[in-house]
Amino acid sequence: MKRRTLVLAGATIVASTVAAAAIWPRRHITVAARTFDWKGTDFLSGGTKSVALEKLPAPLFRSRPNCLVTSAQTLGPCHVNNIPARQDVSEGKAGLPLRLAVRIVHAADCRPVDNADIEIWHTDHRGFYSGREAADMFTLGDAEAISGLAFRGRQLTDAEGQASFLTAYPGWYRGRTPHVHCRILVEGKELLVSQIYFDDALSDIIYGEHPDYLGRPPRDTRNEADGLFPEDAADHMFDFEKLDGGVLSATITIGLSSS
Repeated sequence: MKRRTLVLAGATIVASTVAAAAIWPRRHITVAARTFDWKGTDFLSGGTKSVALEKLPAPLFRSRPNCLVTSAQTLGPCHVNNIPARQDVSEGKAGLPLRLAVRIVHAADCRPVDNADIEIWHTDHRGFYSGREAADMFTLGDAEAISGLAFRGRQLTDAEGQASFLTAYPGWYRGRTPHVHCRILVEGKELLVSQIYFDDALSDIIYGEHPDYLGRPPRDTRNEADGLFPEDAADHMFDFEKLDGGVLSATITIGLSSS
């Protein structure tokens, strides 16, 4: 069996199966950018059109996740209503193909939460949000951005508390570090609104080397300079795996409070 390497938010594990021992980062510190032995050109370009989600290997999660309550963060001005349930949220837009997988658990005992309704949204490769309802300052009147609902979607978690989306690595915009918004409802009740972040070193590689992101000026905000970047950063950052075929996999475990 081929060994698979999961790059954690602050540490690395090597696994031959999904159930692997893990090296845990210290929590409640700002996570410094680590070194990725990857190139931007290692990954596919042009979006998800050549990627079949069902043919990708199962998402690799930490075998012993930090079963902690994920902190709430602002909904932001770019949330829109009536988002469709779907796995591929890219609507054919460009960008590095990203399989984004979440596992939702009860923080108290790490039991999976099935049938949780998780919604995600983030920018396109140019740093624009989609949708006519999104704030004008984040669409800038761009016809492509407001014509659809790209990079927005929702799903119900399975019996393992998991849901996977096929999307593209988000672009940056002024004043914010790259991030993905999420909103989770259970039995129709909103239990969490939060944001999930990316390692600066990985973003540097992608923005500096991947063909879909070239041509833009350097981003103006890194993780440590983002006013919304949380103190318990390790619990709000994706873990990563480079899959065969040029797809990036990002995983995270989200803990819900019982209250």
